[in-house]
Amino acid sequence: MLQIDLSDRVALVTGGGQGLGQATARLLQQCGATVIVNYLNDAAGVGRIKAEETVAPFGSKGLAVPADVRSRSDLQRLMAQIQTRFGGLDLLINNAGILRDRTVRNLSDDDWDAVIETNLSAVFRVCQSALPVLRDGGRIVNLASISAVIGFYGQANYASAKAGIIGLTKVLSRELAARSINVNAVAPGVVLTDMGQSIPESARAQMLNQIPLKRFGEPSEIASAIVFLCSPLSSYITGQTLHVNGGWWA
Repeated sequence: MLQIDLSDRVALVTGGGQGLGQATARLLQQCGATVIVNYLNDAAGVGRIKAEETVAPFGSKGLAVPADVRSRSDLQRLMAQIQTRFGGLDLLINNAGILRDRTVRNLSDDDWDAVIETNLSAVFRVCQSALPVLRDGGRIVNLASISAVIGFYGQANYASAKAGIIGLTKVLSRELAARSINVNAVAPGVVLTDMGQSIPESARAQMLNQIPLKRFGEPSEIASAIVFLCSPLSSYITGQTLHVNGGWWA
C-alpha cells in the first residue's frame, strides 16, 4: 500500500487546536511530520489548552506556540522560534478563521473588518512572515470555502474573504514557483465542526438537500485532501483550488 511519508517535514497549522486544523495536525503527525500549532492567548486560556491537548500525543514532534495570526510581531516571533528549534519550515497550512454572519443590511463595519482581517489579511501576513523560513520545495495550503463560489446568504464578509484566498493562492503559486514551493487551496463544503454546528438547523437541512452524497463532510476527509497537497503525490499541482464538498454546486 502506498504510504505518505512526511517524516522529514516541519509543518505549521494555524488554528490547529480544534476543528479542521486539529484533524489536519493529527493526520500530518501520523504521516511523520513535526507539527507546530499556534493559539490565541485568550484570557480564559482555552486556546492554549486546546492547542496543547492537540500536540501532547506528538511528543518531541509537536509544539504549541502562542501567536495571534493578525499580529505581525507575534508572527515574526513564531517564525524565529521555528527557525531556531527546527531549522526551517516545509509545510504551511493556513486554517485559522472566524464567522460573523449577518445580512448585508445588518452587517456592521466591525463584523466585516473582523472576518476580513482574520480570514484574509492574516493569511497574507502569515505567508509573508513565513517566506524567509519556508524551505525551497515546500508547500502552502490555504483554507478557502464553498461559500467563496456559492455565496451563502448572510456571509458577505466570509465569502469575500474566502474568494480572496483563492486569488491570493493563485498569485503566490506564480511568485513562489521559482523556489519549487507549491501553493494550493482547499475549499471544503459544510463540515460539522464547532463552526459548522453554528449554522441553524433549518439552514443545514436545506444545504443537505443540495449535496449529491447526501451527507456533510468529516474533518478527516478535509484533512486528507490537505495532506495530499502537502505530499510528494501533488508535486505537479500548484495554483489550484481543490473543492471537497460531496459534489455540491450551485
